[in-house]
Amino acid sequence: MTEKSETGRTGDHRKWSRDDAGAARRRKESPEGKALMESVVSQENMRRAYARVVGNKGAAGVDGMSVEELKPYLQAHWEEIKDGLLEGNYRPQAVRKVEIPKPGGGRRVLGIPTVVDRLIQQGLHQVLAPMFDEDFSESSYGFREGRNAQQAVLQVRKIVAEGKRWVVDIDLEKFFDHVNHDILMVRVARRVKDKRVLRVIRRYLQAGMMSGGMEEQRTEGTPQGGPLSPLLSNILLDALDKELEKRGHSFCRYADDCNVYVRSQRSGERVMTLLRHFLAKHLRLRVNEAKSAVARPWQRTFLGYSMSWERTPKLTVAKGSIQRLKGKIREVIRRGRSVEQIITALKPLLCGWMAYFKRVDVKRCLEELDGWIRRKLRSVIWRQWKRVYTRAKQLMRYGIAESRAWQSATNGRGPWWNAGASHMNQALPKAYFDAAGLPSLLQERFRLQHSL
Repeated sequence: MTEKSETGRTGDHRKWSRDDAGAARRRKESPEGKALMESVVSQENMRRAYARVVGNKGAAGVDGMSVEELKPYLQAHWEEIKDGLLEGNYRPQAVRKVEIPKPGGGRRVLGIPTVVDRLIQQGLHQVLAPMFDEDFSESSYGFREGRNAQQAVLQVRKIVAEGKRWVVDIDLEKFFDHVNHDILMVRVARRVKDKRVLRVIRRYLQAGMMSGGMEEQRTEGTPQGGPLSPLLSNILLDALDKELEKRGHSFCRYADDCNVYVRSQRSGERVMTLLRHFLAKHLRLRVNEAKSAVARPWQRTFLGYSMSWERTPKLTVAKGSIQRLKGKIREVIRRGRSVEQIITALKPLLCGWMAYFKRVDVKRCLEELDGWIRRKLRSVIWRQWKRVYTRAKQLMRYGIAESRAWQSATNGRGPWWNAGASHMNQALPKAYFDAAGLPSLLQERFRLQHSL
């Protein structure tokens, strides 16, 4: 028989009464019936979030838990975590500070949340993104479903072709480090009425950053590394988009990378002054003067692309993007033991790079890159042959006449010179590397563009 309490109710009934009271209180805290936190922690939403977090893999946070350990941990602790979120008292752990080099120099600070906090952030993102995305600008392309960098550069090419041949290239100074929490939360609260959701977002913003065993407290910024940070950046910078739209400007924004296109240098200087004032006054953000400019579009880069100066401009790969790819290729070659291993390692790098730059119109840069890669591999092969005798025999094996093979093997020149000389190009032509499985950037571009 179930034991009764002094009120005559059973212990089980008393438990469910408390649960009902808690649910009623939570509904009351969600004005207009918008119980967003219930949507966040719903089984279907968290199942999707879990699949995304596990699929993205990623490094462990301050607790050292890997994505492989997440499932058993949730099986033991999810109800406790869920109750904390629904009651509004869940507190995130600190993020792990990681610094990585930026493409243009300097260091970018990442804040790596624990896998549990990544899961919760992903769940929040999945519920909040559709609410905000419907009002975002058509000229905003970063971190949005169905939008990407290639669409942004195509739009830029269209704007320039229409005659707006000056660009106001705005670089925000350490944007993710200087986001003002109060200004951001005011903008989030315009759409989000569930106080529990607002509370946990602010706690994520204020979570400490762990480095070298010491935890730094944060009063500003939304470090990159968590699923929620890109959405929060778009919510804040949507104010900039709306200001540009109100003034009738043509622009493209991808996260904190914003370009405004005008018809004259004078107009560009005026827009630059306007943006400096607006960003400082309304968003408390600073323009990086060293990296911002009013210039011709073909003098600047946007998302790794550049363009030609013709009336109908053509997209090309920016010089900085080419140099960064060459640096990665050199690193692969340094780690490789054989040409076969090097080519195997290069395949995903080259195909992934070309998938990003598939919108390039100018073929010459890709032809030059293909030739440079093959020359680097010929240089590796020349080193591996080592001895004069081996080099002569290998050249003859690949069709070079004996006298010429010995003359080339004993020329005293270095590997790079020989890799570009006619004897190595004849012995190891493009067909040799095609047969070895080396992707051609030019051919990969052709394939990708015809599959669009």
